Amino acid sequence: MGFLNQPPAVWLLIFIVMVVVELITMGLTSVWFAGGALAALIVSLAGAGIQAQMVAFLAVSFVLLILVRPWARKHFNHARERTNAQSLIGQMAVVIEEIDNVHAGGRVLIRGQEWAARNVNETEILPVDTTVKVQEISGVRLIVRSVENMENTENM
Repeated sequence: MGFLNQPPAVWLLIFIVMVVVELITMGLTSVWFAGGALAALIVSLAGAGIQAQMVAFLAVSFVLLILVRPWARKHFNHARERTNAQSLIGQMAVVIEEIDNVHAGGRVLIRGQEWAARNVNETEILPVDTTVKVQEISGVRLIVRSVENMENTENM
């Protein structure tokens, strides 16, 4: 327990834990606190008191979080592809179960998966085999519009 009674050891431990958490999550969240812990470790090794160490930790963590994080997110996350449901917006699907908003029925097939669906037009029923475009997502349902209706409104 004597090891953890030394401030440099505590800051080193915090630094290591934050780096490991960042490596596991890759979320650009805990790395800023690792930087703060490293600054506090340096201040501690210089012989400063606990108040100066805390100020260094908080100040460096805050500065890294506010100033560097937006730049890092832009440069390190730009190659990530959307893998969640939001990537379905704008994609084409095929109706596999009649979409009838009044009777709360309807399913579409998109990218090999079945999804519950609703029509943007509340009164229009979309029959099986209709091609639709995903307009938005509401809960676990895709909100779709008939491609034929989209073409008709564009020609007007």
